Amino acid sequence: MKKFAKKFAVLAAVSALTLTACSSDSDAGGSDQGDTVAALNSLSGISLTVGSKDFDEALVLGEMLVQAFGAAGAEVGNQVGLGGTSVARTALTSGEIDVYPEYNGTGWAVHLEQEDPSFDSAQLTADVKELDFEKNNIVWIGRSPFNNTYGFVSSPEVTEANGGPFTTQTFMEYVRDNPDATVCMETEYPDRPDGLILTEEATGIEMPDAQVSILDTGVIYTETANNVCTFGEVYTTDGRIPALDLTLVQDTGINIVYNVSATMRGETYEQAPDQFEAIVAAILEPLDNDTMAELNKRVSADGEEASVVAKDFLVTNGIIAG
Repeated sequence: MKKFAKKFAVLAAVSALTLTACSSDSDAGGSDQGDTVAALNSLSGISLTVGSKDFDEALVLGEMLVQAFGAAGAEVGNQVGLGGTSVARTALTSGEIDVYPEYNGTGWAVHLEQEDPSFDSAQLTADVKELDFEKNNIVWIGRSPFNNTYGFVSSPEVTEANGGPFTTQTFMEYVRDNPDATVCMETEYPDRPDGLILTEEATGIEMPDAQVSILDTGVIYTETANNVCTFGEVYTTDGRIPALDLTLVQDTGINIVYNVSATMRGETYEQAPDQFEAIVAAILEPLDNDTMAELNKRVSADGEEASVVAKDFLVTNGIIAG
């Protein structure tokens, strides 16, 4: 791990140098900012395949990596939207893909099968980075400001009847005391070590199987808004939450943090470590919760293609040319 420590340490300096040089070259009448970023972070001669999971946020992030690496000169295979967590991770460790966006909480609890994660996002990413490289030669690059953790939502009608937002405790008490209440979840959530079990343990209430309905991720939002689901399990930065006027159940620090990084095979990373660090940093650093939710909304609620939303973000932030 020591040989990677210096490379991680230069991240801020490389990224700052890149953006400064972009401004200088553009002012001097040279190529536009996107071309300058690509030139400084040349990946010419490198071939790699980018994958992602299959929900909207993952699609947008995956397309950002595809387009940014391509603009930097790499030959990029596009496997964005592969499937669920296990599918994407298996593709990475088997060499089917070289990189995909992943969450620190998922890395710690699911891929590395560890307990007692840090609730400090920087520390959790550092812990995952060290252990995943040591065990699997997987490198974690960068860390997003946004934290897309799990949560539950209720419809405007259910929220109003409650007199305001539920807390995790009152949500679970409501389900316990109302046998007709239905909680809609995606396939993985009930059995994930970072999923439903954390809510059950924190509240001391077990969710009855008869009140759980398994739906596709995207359907949960609309079915909760239409009161088919009393509550729905969601991702907290999903743009459909504000678009459908859903209300998040107030989490009192139960769920693990989920900041995103690019996870890359060590063999691929070694070909151009500083370039990969700088490109990923340029992508992730502007992505706070509000920005990511708005990008997600453009896909999930407004119907735009993930590739279009990704390109608009990259161009706006001077990462690639328009």
